[in-house]
Amino acid sequence: MSSKRDAEEKVEEKDTPRKKRSKSDRNRAAPADVNSTYTTEEFKKVFGEAFRKQKEFQHDSGAMKHSEPFNCCCLPNFVDDKDNFLEGLKSELLELPYREKDNDLYTFQQSEALQNFSSPHIQGLRKLLYEDFRGWLRDVTGIAFSDTIDMTASKYTYADYLLCHDDELEGRRIAFILYLVPPWNQEDGGSLDLFKVDDNYQPVTIAKSLLPKWNNFVFFEVTPKSFHQVAEVLSEDKCRLSVSGWFHGPTVERPTPYIEPRSELTPHVSIDEELFYGWLNPKYLDLLTQSDIQDRFEQASEIQLSDFLMEEKFDNVCKAMQNPDIRWNRRGPYNKRNYEQAEESSLPEAVKECIHLMRSEHMFLLLSNFSGLKLHEQAPSDGSSDEDDESDNEEEQEEEEEERGAVEKGKQKEANLKVKNSAQGNEGKPRKPVNPRCRVEVRRWSPGCYTLCHDTDMEGSEFALDAVIYFKCATWDVSYMGFTSYIAKGEDEVLLCVYPDDNSLGLVYRDKETMGFVKYINNRSKREAQIKSEPVYFYDIKAVYYE
Repeated sequence: MSSKRDAEEKVEEKDTPRKKRSKSDRNRAAPADVNSTYTTEEFKKVFGEAFRKQKEFQHDSGAMKHSEPFNCCCLPNFVDDKDNFLEGLKSELLELPYREKDNDLYTFQQSEALQNFSSPHIQGLRKLLYEDFRGWLRDVTGIAFSDTIDMTASKYTYADYLLCHDDELEGRRIAFILYLVPPWNQEDGGSLDLFKVDDNYQPVTIAKSLLPKWNNFVFFEVTPKSFHQVAEVLSEDKCRLSVSGWFHGPTVERPTPYIEPRSELTPHVSIDEELFYGWLNPKYLDLLTQSDIQDRFEQASEIQLSDFLMEEKFDNVCKAMQNPDIRWNRRGPYNKRNYEQAEESSLPEAVKECIHLMRSEHMFLLLSNFSGLKLHEQAPSDGSSDEDDESDNEEEQEEEEEERGAVEKGKQKEANLKVKNSAQGNEGKPRKPVNPRCRVEVRRWSPGCYTLCHDTDMEGSEFALDAVIYFKCATWDVSYMGFTSYIAKGEDEVLLCVYPDDNSLGLVYRDKETMGFVKYINNRSKREAQIKSEPVYFYDIKAVYYE
């Protein structure tokens, strides 16, 4: 969900009860040593100085210390492997049970905590890292580490990934990865990408990418700047196997989390009534249909309405979305989102009209009828305890019954969404003030795009109605991802999903404890692009409405 709830979270040991290790168990640990090149006092001195002073460093052994975008170290040939220790370790790791890990931030497989297993090579690695190497690391970094053991094994196969996060959780000081991969190249994906941050500690661009390599040990200090990701694995026949974890130590003070400024909200706008009716499928203007939609929506808090726009209007928008003159800007930062947003001033007229439709007063009233929400002064109220409101409600019900009769007589448009003087209720009585607002954007989605749940999402912390119309996704397959999922805060279980579907309007009402995200779009969709010899995108117009 955020850097505080990431893929490398501490595994709950209750899932696999820890066996008490006897002295004979400890003696079963397969012997393993760190490459002697790194244990010399001379190497530790120069490497430690580079680490503490955040300087670049490169050694004849291939060891490297990067200072940008943050302190990150790579020790090749880390384990002295003269007795094939790593092959034994790899075999034991591949025999472990793995859990499928899948949420907004990642898709991959992870073992239970390795301290729960007593096989010889896993024990040997645990001893190597948390007994022998921990002292070396203390001398190099100057950090007083605790005795906490925190490591798991991870398997990334085709289309698996772990998106941008910073690893920050209380007590984590150094993150590490030991790679046990076959020969690997850039075309295989799966790189460890390191992000540069802006003045607000928000990741803005990938500054460095490190390819996994057999027996490479990578570690870095966990700080507000340590944003990184595992890029999507593109190889269909290779497994990116690694052991990763953290060395824990005293908690250090962190800066206050950055809160993004809220996007501008606008009230509804006027629209010519005939223009409004000319855009919408007439079936959604029928009061009986609206009543049925509201009944279903109030039960499920979501609905997807197919063929929402008139076919000709929809086709015009689809064509206009592909106009090369549209200016698309990437919207970040990477720890929250990555997709393209259109500059509204550059949009063709057909798209501008559709946006105007979504902002219109008539649309606010229509969505009130669909959802039962108070998005317009004329929308029915939830009810009130005072007698005047009850009387008003009775009169409104009588009006609705009269309007239903008008529909039956063929006066559908006049009975449906006629906007009255919104300042007055029945018999000239003033209505309770409401302040409905909305936010609308045009988005383009392609491989690598996503949005994430995050702890500082102020816009997602209010009751709201999400409304999305999809374009150019007739051939979109669910295996590409790109659907919108909703979860409860702090949970991974998906409550509902809205899938891209041409000319459908997806409506979801979310409360303060519900968060939505667009699942990372993987590279499977590029196969379709190769067949068609053109880029594969889909588009949507997203509007968020507030009462």
